[in-house]
This record gives sequence, C-alpha cells and structure tokens, in this order.
Amino acid sequence: MQTIYDLPTPALLVDLSVLERNLRRMKERADGLGVSLRPHLKTHKCVEIAMAQRALGSPGVTVSTLYEARVFAAHGFDDITWAFPLAADRAADAAALGREIRFGVVLDAPEPLAALESAGAPVRVWIKVDCGYGRAGLDPASDDLVALARKVDDAASLEFAGLLSHSGHAYHARSPRDARRIGEQERAVMSGAAERLRAAGLDVPGVSTGSTPTMAHVARLDGVTEVRPGNYATYDYTQVALGSCTPADCSATILATVVSSSSARRRSIVDAGALALSTDRGPAHARPSYGRLYESYGQGNLGHNARLISLSQEHGIVDAPLPVGEKVRILPNHSCLAIACFDAVYVVDGESVLDVWRVWRGR
Repeated sequence: MQTIYDLPTPALLVDLSVLERNLRRMKERADGLGVSLRPHLKTHKCVEIAMAQRALGSPGVTVSTLYEARVFAAHGFDDITWAFPLAADRAADAAALGREIRFGVVLDAPEPLAALESAGAPVRVWIKVDCGYGRAGLDPASDDLVALARKVDDAASLEFAGLLSHSGHAYHARSPRDARRIGEQERAVMSGAAERLRAAGLDVPGVSTGSTPTMAHVARLDGVTEVRPGNYATYDYTQVALGSCTPADCSATILATVVSSSSARRRSIVDAGALALSTDRGPAHARPSYGRLYESYGQGNLGHNARLISLSQEHGIVDAPLPVGEKVRILPNHSCLAIACFDAVYVVDGESVLDVWRVWRGR
C-alpha cells in the first residue's frame, strides 16, 4: 500500500478517522443545542466530505461562491445556501440555479433584491444582519432591516428565508470564555432582530448563525434555527489556539520535505511556501508563525521548537535545523485557505494512503 512517504510534496493530507470523528461530534453538538446543521463547504470544497456530512443528517449545505453552488448541485445537493452578499449582476445566475434546486441567497441592500425580482428568481432570500462582527449586514435595530424584509416578503417569486449572520469576530477571541461571550452575543442579537420583525407582522422562518469557535463554546442557541460552521471538519492551528480543539483533532495537514538545512543559521527550508499554506499568520494572541510542525501526528503532539517563521512563494523557513530529506507534517494556521491551494487531497489512515479526492477550487 502507498504511504505518505511515497507522495510528491507539498501534499494535502486528511486523516479519515479524525475527519469522521469531527463530523460526528459537530452533528451531535448541533443536535444537543436544538439547531439544524448546515455545514459550510468552503473549508474543504470536497464532494466526498460533503456527502459524509449529508449522510449524518444535515438537510442542506452552505457555500461561498456560485462556482461551489454549481459543483455541489451537479453532485446531487439540492438544498444550498450561497452565504455571500449577492451582487446584482449575478441575479440571473442565481435565478437559473433556483429553478433547479432549493437555493438560498444573502443580501443586505435593495439593489440585488430588485435584480432578483427582475430575473423572476425562485430563490430563498436571507437578510444579512451584523451581529457584532462589523464586516457586512444591516444594523439589527435599524428601520432598514424592517423595510428590506417587507420588500422581500412582498416579492412574488421570492421566499423570505429569514435572518443570517456570521460571528467572524470569534476568530479574534482570546479565550474559550471570550468565544462563548461572542456566541451568546450573536444569539441574542439575531433572536432579538427576528422578534422585531415578528412584532412588525412579518413571519421569520429561519435564524441562521454560527462559526466553528462559537459552536465549540456557546452554551445555548434558543431563538436560532440553524448553524453554519465549516472549519470543524478539519480544524487548524487557529482553532487549537482558540480552544476549539486539540492538535489531535486536526484532520488536515500539509506534508512537506526538508530541502535545505543550516546548523549555523539554525534554520531549515521546506518545500511548502505561501502557495501551500497561505500567508495567514494565525491568531493575534498566539506567537506569530505561518504554521506549526508536528512532532508526532499520531499522538497529536506539536513540536515545541519548530515553527514556520517566513514564507516565500514555494519556500518555507523553519526555525530549527532539521535533517535534509525528512518529511514533516505541518498544521496550517488556516485550513480553509491552505486547502484551497491544492487540487486534490490524499485521504490517509495514519501513514497509509487510502484514496485521492478532488478539491473543487475553481471560480
């Protein structure tokens, strides 16, 4: 059987047993909190992993691009939310997909709504609400929220799906307690916004929230109907630093080869640079690096004195003189970005290669 030591590097590895454990745990977590799990597929962009998530009982999925929506629709996924603010010039594309599957779009302005109406789009519309992240979304206390919800509700071809948020500021949390606070903030803001609309005479079928850090720590989700975490399938060093998981829970690693080493400089070079790991420097409260090296992946142990301290396009500089030719497994800071650097994932069990799955990373 082929092993990871037979693979050309850099290579993207996903440990199957760890992956499957992560998927089960998050489904159990969502069930325990009384919400539906609509996993975000942008993390892995992989049909086989998405099928495993669906097999556990997730009724629908989330994507970040129209390309992803088309790919997963072509592979039999018939309930998809495109959780990215809709540009008006993509309304016709959204309408076309909405005629094939149960398709949801997200907006926070009237311009794309008008374009959807003109296209006769048979889609579900989620209104984006700012739950404290500050990136996009309407103020939950604003009159604009009520006005836009009425316009969606009045549109003949559209279905008002409800309110949607993303607690991205949980990635800047400095402790599990802080992540729990942000999760409660999101829950309170979103359930309160939904009640505002209901008091104004509008039906709000759904309240969609969630991120992997908040789902790891939030205590309750009453008032929420579904959650959309994505990173939990693979996790990464950022999630380790946030207390969402341990290094043993991280299913995705980058296999690299040491190609140069200097005892005098106390440095070595691996063949995994920015185009394998991205340039994400990890959580602000952790010691900066571009990724951590495992001392033993099987035991879930990270090396204490081996970090990627600099990247160029294909070079990664490690702050330790490692033996030339040694294969190392790197835990990326941000698995969503790292996975998007690869065309395929090698599915492994320990050091044995079981399969190769495509990463659908097109535009």
